[in-house]
This record gives sequence, C-alpha cells and structure tokens, in this order.
Amino acid sequence: MTLNKSSTPVAYGTEAILKNAFAAAVAVADPQVIVPQYLAKIFPKGQEPRGRCLVVGAGKASASMASALEIYAKANWPQAKLKGVVLTRYGHNSPTTFIKIVEAGHPVPDQAGMDGAKEVLALTKQLEQGDVLIALVSGGGSSLLTLPQEGISIDDMRKTTEALLRSGAPIEEMNVVRKHLSAILGGNLARVAIARGARVEALLISDVTGDSPADIASGPCAADYSTYLDALNILQKYDLEAPAIPASVLHHLKQGLTGEMPETLKDSDLVDSQVSNHVIATAYKSLEAAAEYVRHQGYESIILGDTITGEAQEVGAEQAALVREYRAKKTDKPLALISGGECTVTIPAGIKGRGGRCSEYLLSLFAASQEFPKLAALAADTDGIDGSEKNAGAWFDINIREASLKSSLVPEKFLSDHDCYGFFAELGALVETGPTLTNVNDFRIILLEK
Repeated sequence: MTLNKSSTPVAYGTEAILKNAFAAAVAVADPQVIVPQYLAKIFPKGQEPRGRCLVVGAGKASASMASALEIYAKANWPQAKLKGVVLTRYGHNSPTTFIKIVEAGHPVPDQAGMDGAKEVLALTKQLEQGDVLIALVSGGGSSLLTLPQEGISIDDMRKTTEALLRSGAPIEEMNVVRKHLSAILGGNLARVAIARGARVEALLISDVTGDSPADIASGPCAADYSTYLDALNILQKYDLEAPAIPASVLHHLKQGLTGEMPETLKDSDLVDSQVSNHVIATAYKSLEAAAEYVRHQGYESIILGDTITGEAQEVGAEQAALVREYRAKKTDKPLALISGGECTVTIPAGIKGRGGRCSEYLLSLFAASQEFPKLAALAADTDGIDGSEKNAGAWFDINIREASLKSSLVPEKFLSDHDCYGFFAELGALVETGPTLTNVNDFRIILLEK
C-alpha cells in the first residue's frame, strides 16, 4: 500500500488504522500549516520585517518551510525584501521564487552540500545592523550544512560521518563531533549574525529527543552545551581513530582542546543579542495527533514516550515484552501503544544490510511476538525515508503474519542479515510515502485487541 501525506490510504480494517495514524502524525508537522502560524506570532501585525530579510536553512523539511514562508510573506510583509538560500536532501524540494533551494547528500555529505553551505555562510555575512535573519532548520541539517573548519576537507568530513554511522553512535553523539568541525553548526551561524548587529529568528522542526535547539540539526543558531573534549571522548568511546578518522579531524579537535580553536557558541555569547529559537513541531505533538485519531477508532491510547532509543532489534524485543504485560491486564477496550524516538542499527563488517531502523525494529517486534497472531504494528520515519531504501518503514497484521508462514520466511534470518526491507518487501508490507517534506523522528504504533 502507498500512503501519501495528503491522501487517505486505500486500505481497510487494521491496516487502514495503522496507516491513518501515521498520516495524522505527519500532518500535524506539515510546514505549510505550522510555519505561517508561528510567523504570525513572531512578527505580529505592525511588527513585520521591513527592508532586508535574509532566509537561510537546512534540513529535510527546510524547502517546504521556505515555500510556506514565501507564501506568507507575500500576503503579509509588503515592505520586506526577501532573499535566501536553503539546503535540503535530494528529492525534498519545494517551489520558491526568492529563496534558492539547493539539494544535496544526506546522511553522508557531498560537494553540493558543501557548496550550498558556503552560500549560506556568505549570505549571512552580508547582514547589516537592523536586518533580519530567518533560519529554517529541521532534521538532516547537520550533514547538509557541512562546511568544515579551515584545514578539514569535505572528504575528511565524509569519512568521519561514515565512521560514526558504522559505529552505531546515536545521532546526538554524532552531532557533538560534527559541531566541533563545522564553521556553521554549534551556534556559529548565529555568531556571524550577532557580530553584524542583526536579529535572528530560527524556526525549528525537531527530530531529536528532548527537542533542545542545540541538538536540532546541531543548533546553527543555538548555544551549545558540548565541548571539544566531549567530541574527542565520543571518538574514543567507539574506538574511532586514524585511519578511520582522518588526521586533519583529530588535529583540529586536539587544537580545540588546547584552546587554539574557539569553542562553539555558549550562553555567555548571547547576552544582549537578538537571537531566538522557536521549536514549532515536535515528535510528541505528532504522537498526540496519532493517539487522538486511534481513540476515535475505539482504542485506548497509551503514549510510551518520544525518547525511546537504543539498538532497533533490542527495542523491538523490549516492546514485545511490554505487549505481554499489557496483554495480561484486563481492559475494556483494545489498546494502542504509541512511541517515538530514534533507534540505531549497528551492522557488523561484511554485512551490507537493507532497510533502516524502523523496519529493523518492526521485524524484531514481529519475531518476538509470535504468540499474539492478532497483534498489528507499524513503524516509519516521518520524513518518508527509512535508511538505505525508499520506503518510510513497514507494517504488519494477522494477514501479513499468515503470509509470512505460507512463504516460509524466517524473520530471524532476515534480522541476522539486517535485511528487514527484504522481508517486508516480499510480503507487500512496506509503507511508501515518498518525501513527506517534514521530519519529526520515527513513529511506532502497536495495536492490541482485547
């Protein structure tokens, strides 16, 4: 089945409930809806931007955010002179007139991303006293805004990112390292604007646990809590050293440790500045929207939280155990267990793997819940892309479980091969949305009948 952000899935029964719940989670984070709402709050009538208003940004939702901003500005900011450049992942474009959209590589940065990041920094350096800088930031911005500090090449950054991805380091730790290698991340973009006396308003769509502006796309306009020592400790934690980590990267981090390089932006740097960060969409709001939908379908909704992390296979097994606990309780209604957060998938050397953390979690849940044939579940990334393939995630119900038995598919074999995409593709149980043009982390729902 194919699910589009703007359409109701063509499905019936449990499958439709699963997919409609996911659609509800995505819809509440639609930039075309939420960006205008927040612009009206940030710039109320009579306080609209006048004169130069520069727009920059990066992330999987940033192009859609830019499109929404242009539409709003045209109707409400007659005296504003818009100009901008925004980076997004390939295939996540959205139409704009005054704001240039650059498509680039993600999660591994490429030359297009570096060139686009140079444009972002160059435009920010054009700011003058009284100008307004609007930053449109969403998940994916860390790798898209890859502009290394002097002495570090784009290839060095790419190798570092690839090594961190293979290590299984969570995104929060990856970003601590990337902040300290970047000319833009870790508040460095805001630092440029502050030096020029400009006002900064950053609109953030959160895909990270905790929704801290410092963590969303590595906080280009936010004060950073981490240090060079933290970055080096993370590399040591995962036994990442030369040659996996290029010598230029290690040299730069060690220079920062000795004070030869400036730290990322800190709270003390924001005193008397005009910098504000606004988190306009979060994973928890999306979970609440899905919970509200399934309540109307007769389910008791239980939100397990939006900060569930860990190895995808382990989380799947843990939630299967949670199902047993809830199943043992007497309830008047069927239950819906809803959760978010970002798992990790650690792939051993020599195994290619197909899929991503959502399908890996789901197959683990599938394998660990065989005694509940009526159990149904879906897991998908709200940006529409789960890992290495083009699906958002996958789903299953009693019909999919029966089909797997008839096809003699052994979930444990697919799990050991990290080929969860292959398992669900064989059964026609992929969730395929295409780019949703937003990103509020992963979405998971389990339906338990009475």
